[in-house]
Amino acid sequence: MHVQEMISAHPDVKGQVNDALIRCIEECYDCGQSCLSCADACLGEQDANQLKQCIRLNLDCADVCFATGATGARRTGSNEELIRSMLETCAVACRLCAEECEKHASRHEHCRVCAESCRRCEEACEGAVRTIGFRH
Repeated sequence: MHVQEMISAHPDVKGQVNDALIRCIEECYDCGQSCLSCADACLGEQDANQLKQCIRLNLDCADVCFATGATGARRTGSNEELIRSMLETCAVACRLCAEECEKHASRHEHCRVCAESCRRCEEACEGAVRTIGFRH
Protein backbone atom coordinates (compact mmCIF):
# COMPACT_ATOMS: atom_id res chain seq x y z
CA MET A 1 0.00 0.00 0.00
CA HIS A 2 0.97 3.61 -0.34
CA VAL A 3 -0.03 4.70 3.16
CA GLN A 4 3.44 5.85 4.22
CA GLU A 5 4.00 7.71 0.96
CA MET A 6 0.63 9.47 1.16
CA ILE A 7 0.90 10.45 4.81
CA SER A 8 4.51 11.60 4.35
CA ALA A 9 3.34 13.89 1.56
CA HIS A 10 0.58 15.46 3.68
CA PRO A 11 1.29 19.18 4.27
CA ASP A 12 0.49 18.92 8.01
CA VAL A 13 2.84 15.97 8.49
CA LYS A 14 5.90 17.44 6.77
CA GLY A 15 7.57 14.03 6.47
CA GLN A 16 7.24 13.18 10.19
CA VAL A 17 5.38 9.86 10.26
CA ASN A 18 4.43 7.49 13.04
CA ASP A 19 5.73 4.16 11.73
CA ALA A 20 3.68 2.12 14.21
CA LEU A 21 0.50 3.89 13.10
CA ILE A 22 1.41 3.42 9.42
CA ARG A 23 1.87 -0.34 10.00
CA CYS A 24 -1.43 -0.43 11.85
CA ILE A 25 -3.32 1.34 9.05
CA GLU A 26 -1.94 -1.16 6.54
CA GLU A 27 -2.83 -4.11 8.78
CA CYS A 28 -6.34 -2.70 9.34
CA TYR A 29 -7.09 -2.57 5.63
CA ASP A 30 -5.55 -6.02 5.06
CA CYS A 31 -7.48 -7.51 7.95
CA GLY A 32 -10.74 -5.90 6.87
CA GLN A 33 -10.38 -7.46 3.44
CA SER A 34 -9.47 -10.85 4.94
CA CYS A 35 -12.53 -10.74 7.19
CA LEU A 36 -14.86 -9.90 4.30
CA SER A 37 -13.42 -12.75 2.26
CA CYS A 38 -13.69 -15.16 5.17
CA ALA A 39 -17.33 -14.23 5.79
CA ASP A 40 -18.11 -14.81 2.14
CA ALA A 41 -16.25 -18.15 2.16
CA CYS A 42 -18.12 -19.20 5.32
CA LEU A 43 -21.41 -18.55 3.52
CA GLY A 44 -20.28 -20.94 0.79
CA GLU A 45 -19.49 -23.77 3.19
CA GLN A 46 -21.82 -26.77 3.66
CA ASP A 47 -21.91 -26.04 7.40
CA ALA A 48 -22.61 -22.30 6.95
CA ASN A 49 -25.39 -22.44 9.53
CA GLN A 50 -22.83 -23.47 12.16
CA LEU A 51 -20.58 -20.57 11.13
CA LYS A 52 -23.08 -17.80 11.96
CA GLN A 53 -21.01 -16.40 14.83
CA CYS A 54 -17.86 -16.53 12.72
CA ILE A 55 -19.60 -14.65 9.91
CA ARG A 56 -20.96 -12.07 12.37
CA LEU A 57 -17.54 -11.47 13.92
CA ASN A 58 -15.90 -11.35 10.46
CA LEU A 59 -18.30 -8.60 9.39
CA ASP A 60 -18.00 -6.68 12.66
CA CYS A 61 -14.21 -6.89 12.53
CA ALA A 62 -14.11 -5.75 8.89
CA ASP A 63 -16.25 -2.69 9.67
CA VAL A 64 -14.11 -1.76 12.67
CA CYS A 65 -10.85 -2.31 10.77
CA PHE A 66 -11.88 -0.15 7.82
CA ALA A 67 -13.12 2.63 10.11
CA THR A 68 -9.94 2.48 12.20
CA GLY A 69 -7.73 2.59 9.11
CA ALA A 70 -9.60 5.61 7.78
CA THR A 71 -9.51 7.45 11.11
CA GLY A 72 -5.80 6.80 11.54
CA ALA A 73 -4.97 7.96 8.02
CA ARG A 74 -6.52 11.42 8.47
CA ARG A 75 -3.76 13.87 9.29
CA THR A 76 -5.44 17.26 8.99
CA GLY A 77 -6.00 18.47 12.52
CA SER A 78 -5.80 16.08 15.44
CA ASN A 79 -8.11 13.76 17.29
CA GLU A 80 -5.71 11.57 19.22
CA GLU A 81 -8.28 10.55 21.83
CA LEU A 82 -10.56 9.14 19.14
CA ILE A 83 -7.70 7.48 17.25
CA ARG A 84 -6.53 5.81 20.46
CA SER A 85 -10.06 4.63 21.23
CA MET A 86 -10.48 3.26 17.70
CA LEU A 87 -7.16 1.41 17.94
CA GLU A 88 -8.19 -0.16 21.25
CA THR A 89 -11.58 -1.15 19.84
CA CYS A 90 -9.99 -2.58 16.72
CA ALA A 91 -7.63 -4.71 18.82
CA VAL A 92 -10.64 -6.14 20.67
CA ALA A 93 -12.58 -6.82 17.44
CA CYS A 94 -9.55 -8.55 15.95
CA ARG A 95 -8.99 -10.66 19.07
CA LEU A 96 -12.60 -11.82 19.13
CA CYS A 97 -12.65 -12.60 15.42
CA ALA A 98 -9.33 -14.45 15.61
CA GLU A 99 -10.54 -16.54 18.54
CA GLU A 100 -13.66 -17.56 16.62
CA CYS A 101 -11.84 -18.25 13.35
CA GLU A 102 -9.26 -20.36 15.21
CA LYS A 103 -12.10 -22.68 16.29
CA HIS A 104 -12.77 -23.47 12.60
CA ALA A 105 -9.23 -23.24 11.23
CA SER A 106 -8.63 -27.00 11.15
CA ARG A 107 -11.64 -27.47 8.84
CA HIS A 108 -11.61 -24.22 6.88
CA GLU A 109 -8.39 -22.76 5.46
CA HIS A 110 -9.99 -19.34 5.02
CA CYS A 111 -10.60 -19.21 8.77
CA ARG A 112 -6.94 -20.02 9.44
CA VAL A 113 -5.78 -17.25 7.11
CA CYS A 114 -8.28 -14.80 8.60
CA ALA A 115 -7.25 -15.62 12.17
CA GLU A 116 -3.62 -14.92 11.30
CA SER A 117 -4.54 -11.59 9.72
CA CYS A 118 -6.61 -10.66 12.77
CA ARG A 119 -3.74 -11.49 15.13
CA ARG A 120 -1.33 -9.31 13.08
CA CYS A 121 -3.81 -6.44 13.14
CA GLU A 122 -4.45 -6.85 16.87
CA GLU A 123 -0.71 -6.67 17.52
CA ALA A 124 -0.28 -3.65 15.22
CA CYS A 125 -3.15 -1.80 16.93
CA GLU A 126 -1.69 -2.48 20.36
CA GLY A 127 1.69 -1.23 19.14
CA ALA A 128 0.18 1.94 17.69
CA VAL A 129 -1.80 2.65 20.89
CA ARG A 130 1.48 2.96 22.75
CA THR A 131 2.54 5.77 20.40
CA ILE A 132 -0.66 7.84 20.64
CA GLY A 133 -1.18 10.15 23.58
CA PHE A 134 -3.91 12.65 24.29
CA ARG A 135 -4.63 15.42 26.76
CA HIS A 136 -7.91 15.84 28.60
